[in-house]
Amino acid sequence: MMDDLRIGVIGYGMRGGLSKHAHTPGQGSRVTVVAEPTQRGKDDARKALGDDIVLVDGVDEMLGRDDVDAVMVLTPDHAHASVALKTLAGGLPTFVEKPMGITIEQCDQMLAAAMTHRTRLYIGHNMRHMPVVRQMKQIIDSGEIGRVRAVWTRHFVGTGGDFYFKDWHAERARTTSLLLQKGAHDIDVIHWLAGGYTRRVSGVGDLMVYGDITDRRDNSDRRMWDWYSTDNWPPTAQTELNPVIDVEDISMLQMQLDNGVLASYEQCHFAPDYWRNYTVIGDAGRIENMGDGGGEQIHVWTSRRGGPGRPDRVEVIDRGDGGHAGADPNLVAEFVRFAREGGRTDVSAVAAREAVATGCRGTDSIRSGGGVLEVPMLDDRTREWFDSGQG
Repeated sequence: MMDDLRIGVIGYGMRGGLSKHAHTPGQGSRVTVVAEPTQRGKDDARKALGDDIVLVDGVDEMLGRDDVDAVMVLTPDHAHASVALKTLAGGLPTFVEKPMGITIEQCDQMLAAAMTHRTRLYIGHNMRHMPVVRQMKQIIDSGEIGRVRAVWTRHFVGTGGDFYFKDWHAERARTTSLLLQKGAHDIDVIHWLAGGYTRRVSGVGDLMVYGDITDRRDNSDRRMWDWYSTDNWPPTAQTELNPVIDVEDISMLQMQLDNGVLASYEQCHFAPDYWRNYTVIGDAGRIENMGDGGGEQIHVWTSRRGGPGRPDRVEVIDRGDGGHAGADPNLVAEFVRFAREGGRTDVSAVAAREAVATGCRGTDSIRSGGGVLEVPMLDDRTREWFDSGQG
């Protein structure tokens, strides 16, 4: 029987629960060490993972241990790069929660470090494992709607006031923008479905609602689920928002991809409903998801008709077990396999960098008048090394 891959977890906050999927003693992997500076995080880790877990304060205490084979970086976004650069230099296969970083430079530094030290790097873009996305990808790859020509994506973030404007997510210094932080998910999916990466962007956006709310509180002593409530409605009635709010609560982005596909992404944090809608238009039909959870539907149109009409075919979205419709356990399982064996993965570090780069340049466009900006390309050597399975 193969020994368990021994995993160190760095950061045990809101995404700490993701590590439970890596803690399957005797079945391939187990968490051995958790690095977390807060007592609450330490207590939560102990409760979730058991008394055998070693608890330390930070990443430096994780390095050089003989009971850690790979690490999962689950810190707040602004710390991803500084932590991952240390673990990559230390030769530890590294899982980094998405977004990969909050600047293009951070992402490129991480890619360079992985190449220099020949250390495996994996980014937690779990939506590539969500049934709705995988099924839409399969329909596209089958050729049923022809060649993809456009992708239109709308993201209604019905929990925006609770999830993103009461803590560090509301601060540019820690996220760059929610177009990057929250949108990196969807931008990556757009790229995957379209088969290309964004090279030119333009955008508009604003802080329309939450910036006017004067009821503020330092919520660093709490976590998201401590203050979340469906009674927080309408958005203008929100209270105890983060002291600093300088990110947009609505953003709209236009994208031109390197393969000619045109795409758009709209994100609203004061919508009443919470779901993502992807419309993919090919030159022989189109698909659109009506809901993004298990049991909901993907509609497929492949013939002409007048008016909205019924789709030619309906595909029911699979029901997955585990977080994000089963995406989280599948994501971690892929990382464990990759950390142990290497090779290609459905999740791509290059694609993760491209999602951040698009979000960064899109934010720059929004904040500079909405002009068209170029998204810097990754050099061919780096792209080829990662696309080939990281050596």
